[in-house]
Amino acid sequence: MIVCHCMSIRDHEIRSAVDWMRAADPDTLITPGKVYRALGKKADCGGCLPLFLETMHQCDSFVIPMQRRGPGRARTQGDSHEG
Repeated sequence: MIVCHCMSIRDHEIRSAVDWMRAADPDTLITPGKVYRALGKKADCGGCLPLFLETMHQCDSFVIPMQRRGPGRARTQGDSHEG
């Protein structure tokens, strides 16, 4: 499925980039900007950001490294909007 129409980025490309970044550096904080750069692209209009973030959050490797978690923090980077 195409997530970003401006840059023609598909969901599987986002997942692959997240997996690659996590494998390359288990402690890295993964952001949409880093995913765009890993894909050799730049964000344009930003209309895709909600779906882009949702796609990132669905990746098994999209977790916050233990060193970056605070007390009582959620397992994934996107869980801060819950509860």
